[in-house]
Amino acid sequence: MTTGHSPVQTYLAEVQEMVARLPHDTIEQIIAALIECAHSGHKVFLCGNGGSASTASHFACDLAKNTQVPGAPPLKVIALTDNMALMTAWANDTSYDNVFAAQLQPLLEADDILIGISCSGNSRNVLNALALARQRGALTIGFTGDRGGQLKEMVDLCIRVPSPRIEQQEDAHLMLEHCICAAVRHRLEQAYSPPVAVR
Repeated sequence: MTTGHSPVQTYLAEVQEMVARLPHDTIEQIIAALIECAHSGHKVFLCGNGGSASTASHFACDLAKNTQVPGAPPLKVIALTDNMALMTAWANDTSYDNVFAAQLQPLLEADDILIGISCSGNSRNVLNALALARQRGALTIGFTGDRGGQLKEMVDLCIRVPSPRIEQQEDAHLMLEHCICAAVRHRLEQAYSPPVAVR
């Protein structure tokens, strides 16, 4: 007979502890920046690789659709991970390191937002996109792991997930995108929903 916690119990306990240590102030700043972006009519771009690519696409979907409120300005959102033909064309003809920056080159303007997702914080194509965004005067946001890599020094707002496990870092990134989208929608509803008549 074995003693101690099962791997499932251990994993879930670690996730619970990790979530409790996430930086609430930075999350609030990201929410405020996205709401301001909606009001100003600027664009939100997202990028990442592997599991972070799927999180970027998921985040873009939720920002574009699930934050829409009648009467409120919609967010204009583009996931740089979603056009496979364009990504592979740039990768084949130049370098995989260039697949996100090349897409941003004709689109990115000052005061747009770029969200880069990289658990290591060292994904070269994400860093190159962030470097371009900084040159253009866009707001840069990073979602990364506990160490943060080079990314943590290249962004205006950074969430470093306090766990050494990449699975839990990816868990947190997806949970955070849901949390952020729900908060953006809630605040837009508060601002744009008609007042309830008192009878």
